[in-house]
Amino acid sequence: MTLENKVALVTGAGRGIGKGCALEIARCGADLVINDRPGSPDVDDTANEIRALGRDCTIIEGDVFSREGCEALVSQAIARAGRIDILVSNPAKSVRCSFLDYDPQLFESTIAGTLESGFHMSQLVARHLVERNEGGKILFISSVQAQMHFADSIAYGAAKAGLNHMACTIATELSQHRINVNVIEPGWINTPGEHVTFSEEVLAKEGAELPWGRLGTPEDIGRAAAFLVSGDADYITGAILPVDGGFRFKDLRSNSLISTKSKSNGCAL
Repeated sequence: MTLENKVALVTGAGRGIGKGCALEIARCGADLVINDRPGSPDVDDTANEIRALGRDCTIIEGDVFSREGCEALVSQAIARAGRIDILVSNPAKSVRCSFLDYDPQLFESTIAGTLESGFHMSQLVARHLVERNEGGKILFISSVQAQMHFADSIAYGAAKAGLNHMACTIATELSQHRINVNVIEPGWINTPGEHVTFSEEVLAKEGAELPWGRLGTPEDIGRAAAFLVSGDADYITGAILPVDGGFRFKDLRSNSLISTKSKSNGCAL
């Protein structure tokens, strides 16, 4: 895969999945415009790692949870980098709370930060790509929660499900412009945020129980992202790719459903 002479804009690139995508795309030869929230303590480190790979990197801090913030980011990115060839849209907000106790304003802000931000970023970049008439790539970072109905995640799951549907609709409309639009669904990924929510013991235990025997890494997502925004994926659009180490079916394996005592000759009694 090669991304030489391409410019990629990656939101939320200070750490975690956004950083993993930015670094892997840089390793494939692209120059980067990376975004994170104002005052991010992490974005400089990401930029230094990208530059150490021999790629140009422009930092633009800004809040992509609003239309105005997205407009400012895209216009500055084009002004400073000259163009955008690739967008990796990675904004999200997730607060766990039961449905009966979920605050309506928190629900609305989660939808805005996870679904509406994806709309704003992709529309603004798509307009730029259509105007240039050279094709392009748009990649959304969704979640397996778009398909798995986890308790205490009603707003986040609904937003990600909507993101998947929106992405496929965008892919349909932009196909005439040869703009590829695809989605990655990460599973349980070992990001800094997970260490805030869960203990080290829980993460180690849950990772070991996954079919791949470990939690995913930002690099796992980044390598899939680099493929989907490369020329090697030219004939792929409107695709939703789970990158989860089998997380979706970890409880569907026979050993999870049927005790070994109830098996005989490989068949359930």
